Amino acid sequence: MTVESAVPIWTPSQARIDGSNINHYLQFLRDEYSLTFAHYQQLHQWSINNTAIFWGSLVTFFKFKGNFNLDRIFVYDDCFYRCQWFPDSTLNFAENLLFPNNISACKNEKYNEDKLAIISHGEDGRRTQLSYKQLRNEVTRIAAAMRELGIVKGDRVAGLLPNSSEAIIAMLATTSIGAIWSSCSPDFGFQGVMDRFNQIQPKLLFACNGYCYAGKQINIMDKVSAIANALPELNELVIVSYLKTTPAPTQNAYSNKLDAPIRDKSAQCDWRYFSAVIPRSLTFEPVSFSDPLYILYSSGTTGMPKCIVHSVGGTLLQHVKELALHTDVKVDDRIFYYTTCGWMMWNWLVSSLSQGATLVLFDGSPFYPHQQILFELADTEKVSIFGASAKYYSACDKALLRPAQDYNLSHLKTLLSTGSPLSHESFDYIYQYIKQDICVSSISGGTDIISCFTLGMPTLPVYRGELQCLGLGMDVTFMHNEGSKHSIEGKGELVCRQPFPSMPTGFWQDPYDLKYHNAYFTRFDNIWAQGDYGELVKHHIGTLHTENDIPQDIHINQVGVIIHGRSDAVLNPGGVRIGTAEIYRQVEKLAAIQESIAIGQQWHDDVRVILFVRLSENIELDTRLTMQIKNIIRTNTTPRHVPAKIIAVADIPKTISGKIVELAVRNVIHGIAVTNKDALANPEALSLFADLPELQHE
Repeated sequence: MTVESAVPIWTPSQARIDGSNINHYLQFLRDEYSLTFAHYQQLHQWSINNTAIFWGSLVTFFKFKGNFNLDRIFVYDDCFYRCQWFPDSTLNFAENLLFPNNISACKNEKYNEDKLAIISHGEDGRRTQLSYKQLRNEVTRIAAAMRELGIVKGDRVAGLLPNSSEAIIAMLATTSIGAIWSSCSPDFGFQGVMDRFNQIQPKLLFACNGYCYAGKQINIMDKVSAIANALPELNELVIVSYLKTTPAPTQNAYSNKLDAPIRDKSAQCDWRYFSAVIPRSLTFEPVSFSDPLYILYSSGTTGMPKCIVHSVGGTLLQHVKELALHTDVKVDDRIFYYTTCGWMMWNWLVSSLSQGATLVLFDGSPFYPHQQILFELADTEKVSIFGASAKYYSACDKALLRPAQDYNLSHLKTLLSTGSPLSHESFDYIYQYIKQDICVSSISGGTDIISCFTLGMPTLPVYRGELQCLGLGMDVTFMHNEGSKHSIEGKGELVCRQPFPSMPTGFWQDPYDLKYHNAYFTRFDNIWAQGDYGELVKHHIGTLHTENDIPQDIHINQVGVIIHGRSDAVLNPGGVRIGTAEIYRQVEKLAAIQESIAIGQQWHDDVRVILFVRLSENIELDTRLTMQIKNIIRTNTTPRHVPAKIIAVADIPKTISGKIVELAVRNVIHGIAVTNKDALANPEALSLFADLPELQHE
């Protein structure tokens, strides 16, 4: 654990602290539990030392709707993932989002009816909006039709939809019944969708007729029909006509992929007319806290995607904690996150409805119809919380975008980043060219937990290159010695030493939890290993004194986090572990480099670092640039970080959610087949790394 006394690049005002949700929660703890805390680290330590009390206090503080037995919050088991949460409690997810307490408690009936729930934009210029009342009416209509169709608790309902209000309505209708929602982005290929939906066998599929991206209209009706015909348990297909004027479909390339004879399940019902014959009022099916809510999927770039099952109560409880306390979402906020329905950030964003906030959605390219379209959206819709991937901010920096000069971002109070580590330089860019007085919260977690291990906190300072804090209730540290339950000094594997409510209830079709166990519990005995490589950083106020030249912790009041990359992508030349993010940070400082990817190549009983770079326009990788890249890495890291080879490539493969895929590239250069290429946004890019002559010699 590194001890720092760096100067923060942002510090919250006293007014920001006093008005924060976390400050109101601390007052609640003082009043109800007679607890006081000098700083955040004390609160965090209490939250992991008093697991049941902490999570139970959130249910009371946020007034969750449901039937909660707070005498049985946590039931311990010797097996980490067999512990139980709120075993005697019931609730409904949709009810908690459609009737948020901070709106319901408002005495202004007109406000309750007109409060906006969703503002939805498309890159083609469309804009729609729904109030909470209108949203409830639409959910009522769709849920009634689903019940008439025979959808019941435990059934799977799937979505292949753009990031629009229809996806949220369909999800809320599904969960109001107690059924299970699962979704993919419509840009997934046929096999990518089938690898996911064929495992869970949905009874109902909501799909769009097409979508827009980078100025193009993409008709997917052939693909949708093929998917519908290939799902044996599918009873109904409902089409959302997202493309109003449908272009001619691409040539049908799907019929030859179906092993079974095609049955005409592609007869479809239009979304606008999907209603019950006999209308009925909206009712909420009470379900157990641990009943399944969502099925999410691993990336599938190294094998068949794992179907990760997340619970109703665990998801809601964790999301409310993260959104309300860590992100400070309030009833008057407008929150935006650039995401698709195939990324867990969509699920996370939608839970903001539980706080009465307004969701701002966007579907399409983040740089179309112009490079600053998302900042224009933040301006026109008065967005107060703005989120995107770390790669997005890096791309804005490379494109020399200056949002602060061109748009009014006065409403913006928090900027979120995830998907990969936010570089030090991106912190600089944000504070210099987007906004100075803003809480930049780089957050990290994953699809595995549908939430975060490390987050922001509006009452804490922001330090360059760091995630602000560990999540409340999350016993997170970094370790490298298997079998040890103690944290380490320096870099290691991100682990969580205690169970938490949002851990999966299991994997679909994994009755003995073998896949589940192998995914997270083989590295450390009965400890969750997330697969991230990083370190803790302690910050102190005042003079840090030492005893016997050892820094003492008594002044520590904030523990930040640095993530250096994925553990399975860690480079290991000469036995020294190197996080790939440490290299990317240095390389991508150079204007000549758009992006990069580093892998380890097996070479003469060791590993050598290979760096691939995508160059800026009209730039060549000559000897001078090669030396410049090596020098900036050597100067700012260590000689071990310097790549043995630097190779220019035209493109770098990424998942559909925008993450670069080091493992897939590593497999290609070693001649190992990459399966499930449909999980990639640009699978054709993998061919650029095959059989490279530069990798056959010193």
